[in-house]
Amino acid sequence: MNSSSVHSSGYDLSFKILLIGDSGVGKSSILVSFISNLVEDLTPTIAGQERFRTLTSSYYRGAQGIILVYDVTRRETFTNLSEVWSKELELYSTNQDCVKMLVGNKVDRDSERAVSREEGLALAKELGCLLFECSAKTRQNVESCFQELALKIMEAPSLLEEGSTAAVKRNVLKQKHEPQVSKNGGCCS
Repeated sequence: MNSSSVHSSGYDLSFKILLIGDSGVGKSSILVSFISNLVEDLTPTIAGQERFRTLTSSYYRGAQGIILVYDVTRRETFTNLSEVWSKELELYSTNQDCVKMLVGNKVDRDSERAVSREEGLALAKELGCLLFECSAKTRQNVESCFQELALKIMEAPSLLEEGSTAAVKRNVLKQKHEPQVSKNGGCCS
């Protein structure tokens, strides 16, 4: 479980985005790939480890976008999204209009694929999510995931109002800004 937030100084909009899913699916790698163009193996962050699950409610509070991540080569990570993570999201998410996105990571390992795109689409429809497949390793579709999520958040008046930090709103996607990720294991802002 990771979250990031764009700090308000110098930005028109600031959104709290949460990445959830099993340990090892690539949540931190997706985030690092997006903000820095780096591709590297990362050690597991604390929020992905089960013993930190008591912190759960604080992660979800005020999130405007939630990305549910699974590894397309590990079927159990996909199954757990519907059996565990989506139920947790329903329980703890405080924002009814929150935009949800299902992301299948590691498509660069297509020969090892255990979850088809069609299955991903079916679950996304069931959960009311957008679906993207990406690779944090090759950066394929990573930027598109975040761009689409930001656009959907900006289409929701209640979310846009929460994220507004300036009277005049400009399209933040026209400029490449680096989200500020906290240093305590990728945890919340």
